[in-house]
Amino acid sequence: MRALIVAAVVGITGASAVAVWAGGKEDAPPALTVLGVPVDAEMLDQGADLYAENCASCHGADLEGQPDWRRRLDNGRMPAPPHDETGHTWHHADQQLFDITKNGLASVVPGYESDMPVFEGILSDAEITAILGYIKSTWPERERNYQAEITSKNEEGS
Repeated sequence: MRALIVAAVVGITGASAVAVWAGGKEDAPPALTVLGVPVDAEMLDQGADLYAENCASCHGADLEGQPDWRRRLDNGRMPAPPHDETGHTWHHADQQLFDITKNGLASVVPGYESDMPVFEGILSDAEITAILGYIKSTWPERERNYQAEITSKNEEGS
């Protein structure tokens, strides 16, 4: 009888552990990717270095953007926005962020003039992807999840 009780307790405990593990998998945030490419530690290191070299002078060392980034400059252009959670970068799908970085804002908003340089010919596609991976890695879970959903809808054509 005692062996039966022990077996029942072990079985129930094991089943509970599996249920908790499986439930935790469903609640886990999506893996961080950029354009479907998984972001790993090497990509983050490369992205951080490339961001510091190519983006931080305008978008800030801490991704904070330029002061008064929502108010037009005297030349009619907008200051560089933050890429942290206080900005709007996470409102855009991966492909749009990639296109803006590679081909400039006019590639998604025809006729738009910006002080941001076009990085085609300066950064490779892999380097742009690494920078975006680094930026995305700094966002809180809520912003990451929202941006992942926007990216998913964009990939589905919705």
